[in-house]
Amino acid sequence: MSELAIIIMASWAAGLAAVVGGMVAWVRGDKEAETQNELTHGVIALGGGILISAVAFALLPQGMAVLTPVSLGATFCAGGLLFCALDAFLSRRGGTMAQFMAMLMDFLPEALALGAVFGHDRRLGVLLAAFIGAQNLPEGFNSFREIAKVGLKPRAVILSLLAVSVLGPMAACAGYFFLQDHARLTAGIMTFAGGGIMYLIFQDIAPQSKMRRHWTPSLGAVLGFAVGMIGKQLIG
Repeated sequence: MSELAIIIMASWAAGLAAVVGGMVAWVRGDKEAETQNELTHGVIALGGGILISAVAFALLPQGMAVLTPVSLGATFCAGGLLFCALDAFLSRRGGTMAQFMAMLMDFLPEALALGAVFGHDRRLGVLLAAFIGAQNLPEGFNSFREIAKVGLKPRAVILSLLAVSVLGPMAACAGYFFLQDHARLTAGIMTFAGGGIMYLIFQDIAPQSKMRRHWTPSLGAVLGFAVGMIGKQLIG
């Protein structure tokens, strides 16, 4: 099998994990039992923990390695400012898409990085795809519930997640063909995404994970960060 075919399959499989997460949320339905609500809040916290680990271990290290301090800080803050403005715009229109935006900001830059590194280290590329898939599963679950609340039909939400999964191979191919020799540009894209995700976590995602008189859901954030930490150790 050619290297490009492996990149396409690995990145698409990572994207399809979000579709699987969305289908689990669809099958589960909108159950209101206290135990079910606790599980849902736990999954939201899990997704938040994974996103924090993605910022810390996947998106920022390259920027910190190759960008100047001024460029690093400016790019990171620009990502936060843009998504602050976008979040405010969506809120004024009566909805929020924080989970879905965070998934995109996480998935696409990492898929770019997957394609960029694959030519140098195939094993690293495959491990990165597995890491992205592990992130996308709870993020797809949370995105389905979020989008469904604004009135989109479940089938349309699943199709939206499927469309996002197709963007993964496109981003990975772009990284493979155009970014292998452009470390600063790749680092800038990933740092910008990291700033946007950090804003969304603390503005929208973390507050949703809290549940009155329940303390275990927030442990999902610890588990999510542990997934990212172990993934980083495996990737090296």
